[in-house]
Amino acid sequence: MIGDNIKNLRKKKGITQDNLARKANMPYATLVKIESNVVKKPSVQNVAKIAEALGVRIEDLLKD
Repeated sequence: MIGDNIKNLRKKKGITQDNLARKANMPYATLVKIESNVVKKPSVQNVAKIAEALGVRIEDLLKD
């Protein structure tokens, strides 16, 4: 799921959830909900912000 992909990429890059939320300019709670798959279908805008903050393509976050 997308949340798992975000979490794995974030950990690989050594970034905390708080740091990623700041870089992506989104509330910390929103990022946590996406990463924990509470939000199963995050908005395109949020996915784009997270991808940019992680330095990856949106497609990389959507892979199964």
